[in-house]
Amino acid sequence: MNWLHAVLLGIVEGITEFLPVSSTGHLNIVEKLLGYKIDDAGMTAFTAVIQVGAILAAVVYFWSDIVRIVTAWLKGLANRGARGDPDYTLGWGIILGSVPVAVVGLALKDFIEVTARSLWIIAGALIIWSAVMWVADQRSDGPAGAAHASAGRGMSEVGVKDALIIGAFQALSPILPGISRSGATISAALFLRFDRVTATRLSFFMGIPALIAAGLFEAVTAAGDISSPDIGWPATIIATIVSGIVAYATIAWLLKFVSSNKFTGFLLYRVALGAVIIVLVATGVVTA
Repeated sequence: MNWLHAVLLGIVEGITEFLPVSSTGHLNIVEKLLGYKIDDAGMTAFTAVIQVGAILAAVVYFWSDIVRIVTAWLKGLANRGARGDPDYTLGWGIILGSVPVAVVGLALKDFIEVTARSLWIIAGALIIWSAVMWVADQRSDGPAGAAHASAGRGMSEVGVKDALIIGAFQALSPILPGISRSGATISAALFLRFDRVTATRLSFFMGIPALIAAGLFEAVTAAGDISSPDIGWPATIIATIVSGIVAYATIAWLLKFVSSNKFTGFLLYRVALGAVIIVLVATGVVTA
């Protein structure tokens, strides 16, 4: 992989990882257009590893929140009286909510890395999940139909049950990559009546342990595949760094955007992208 391709793929990953539009779907499309085999072991590992850059950007952006949550969780473990802190419950929620996607990822590893990468599946998931997310977005406004992003539950109201439900939705994303991990988690949080900013922040928090684990797992177990002449570690490192820089800017923009907007624009984009993929595959421009 030449460095220009690495930079381009890093930019795509950084922009799309946290937007509810499917980063894997976008990466697979661009990789296809650049002439790579998306079901190749090296390319699969590359796609997983460069996500670490985006996730590290989230760690940096939310560092003070992470320190606060970890501190509260540790205090709660040591002192029963400190367990009333909402951050203690949130800490357990993030840990337990990360379990479903880990189980699914390990149990269905071969399916996820080969069959699930079909562009037909990605296109279908992009379109169908847009309807799910639209319903969730409408429900989040509450019965009064409030149009602002603050209508709904806040971060202090997150319980372990909420986190487990969001985690179960997150586990759908590796099976059907067009759903989008962030799209799945945000949808779940909106169905649970959390406001849009809280839903988006929860998506970040739930994704940090899952995606870091997935990226490091691929880096260790598939190091030989990435070292192949078709990919290479220099290109992988470049793409990872670029994805981190771009993702940091994307996070800041997204949180500002959802504070006063619905997700309608993303949903329209998802449907349009799914339709374009169908046309490209049906006409033979790219193979599924």
